[in-house]
Amino acid sequence: MANNANMQPIFILQEGTQRSQGKSAQKTNIAAAKAVAEAVRTTLGPKGMDKMLVDTLGDITITNDGVTILNEMSIDHPSAKMIVEVAKTQESEVGDGTTTAVILAGELLANAEKLLDSNIHPTVIARGYRMAAEKSMVILKNISEDISQKDTELLKKIAITAMTGKGAESAKDHLAAIAIKAVKRVIEKDKDSIYYNKDDIKIEKKVGGSIEESQLIEGIAIDKERVHSGMPRVVRNAKVAVIDSSIEVKGPETDAKIQITSPDQLESFVMQEEKMIKEMVERIAASGATVVICQKGIDEIAQHFFAKRGIFAVRRVKRSDISAIAKATGAKVITSLKELNKEDLGNAGLVEQVRFGEDDMIFIKECKNPQAVTIIIKGATNHVVDEIKRAMEDAIGDTAAALVDGKVVAGAGSPEMEIARNLRKFAEGLSGREQLAVLAFADAMEVIPKTLAENAGLDPIDIITELKAAHDKGMKWGGVDVSTGKINDAWKKGVVEPMRVKKQAISSASEVAEMILRIDDVIAAAGGASEDIRRPPAGGMGADMPF
Repeated sequence: MANNANMQPIFILQEGTQRSQGKSAQKTNIAAAKAVAEAVRTTLGPKGMDKMLVDTLGDITITNDGVTILNEMSIDHPSAKMIVEVAKTQESEVGDGTTTAVILAGELLANAEKLLDSNIHPTVIARGYRMAAEKSMVILKNISEDISQKDTELLKKIAITAMTGKGAESAKDHLAAIAIKAVKRVIEKDKDSIYYNKDDIKIEKKVGGSIEESQLIEGIAIDKERVHSGMPRVVRNAKVAVIDSSIEVKGPETDAKIQITSPDQLESFVMQEEKMIKEMVERIAASGATVVICQKGIDEIAQHFFAKRGIFAVRRVKRSDISAIAKATGAKVITSLKELNKEDLGNAGLVEQVRFGEDDMIFIKECKNPQAVTIIIKGATNHVVDEIKRAMEDAIGDTAAALVDGKVVAGAGSPEMEIARNLRKFAEGLSGREQLAVLAFADAMEVIPKTLAENAGLDPIDIITELKAAHDKGMKWGGVDVSTGKINDAWKKGVVEPMRVKKQAISSASEVAEMILRIDDVIAAAGGASEDIRRPPAGGMGADMPF
């Protein structure tokens, strides 16, 4: 909008458009980001609390998993959505540390706000934050410890740390052993590199029984049942055919009309169709297959012939399950039955249909060298099973990240304190206002041990003071022991995390903080946002939060 003493105001934006500029825009954006961080802050650590989230349909989710909480909340403010993206990135890259990343982003922006009030330019703060983030990566690498597949005890500590504070804690030893075995089974080595695909570990939830009854299947479990009751329920030493086409006579792709004038012609037509289906089944049987996994349909006549031959058949299996079964058994996915031969078949020691409560599942297990596995999670209720699954995903993600990078650090706030200490030393060698931004970054790192202390009912000022003293004396892994309220060596206490969790959290948090700081003008189209972008949101978890 332009204004002049001799002319009327000129409006260049659509009527109803909301606009926020300069410090007003920055303060609103920072307040929104801080509110998001505040929403998940109480969930951090072993003593963190859970949130109950109720959606529009009345479905309830009870969790302390950061990304789950933020996904379930109807967040509307554009800057708040950017903080949610940090959690999503952390989840997709590592699978754990989402709450840490969000809290850190909120604290970086809170500290930046103080610098803005001191008239330090946003680009100077952003540049200082970038320098601090890069230095943090170097510090992390220097303080990290090595890990390999042989370090089973250390891997167990990582998995248990990931599950601590979640619903899985009562059976953490059992679940940690499952997570480690699953990850070791599916990771692939290529010379000096290790590769991991999280889709190779399938997690199935089943309500009923106890958490201790959760188990690892050396193969694949699918929520299906055999297509005909006359088929065997159990097949040992199975030869598995994985077919990506239908076992039925397809209709013509274009409109066609078949004129039948006599009963004999009708009978001949039906017999011809039956013959074609029988030939398909014969071709599959001739390959030596005893189990058929089909992605598409299986004709009822084909089901009958399969049952007569004692072949176990399953239809309409999901594409993702088809790929997993092929990986687990070593089978090739066949799209044309004419090409099927015994070399295309996979092997499984046991294929069986198992009853779980009111549902049936098919287990394809005892595979020789399965490149895909399934974890069956059991628990008393849907809410329990859902939370155990989230805990297991964190444990698997952390274990895999540790093995892929080969680097780990202690937890309990110790790496954040060590980074903060080293960043302050780094800042001493800087000239210019960037030094203040680096110091603000160092202060922000302390929000993690501070929050751990707060959530455990400890005095955060005392804890931070003691931690600083411990790290200054060379206690690299000095962290908060939330059980005793004292400062202990987190490494000796078995609180261990992958370096990647910290690396990704710091990287994502600093990047989003820099991006938000550089915004000085927010223009929202009419009707484009339900929240007035010019009004800073109220702090805390009240009704005025910008969600």
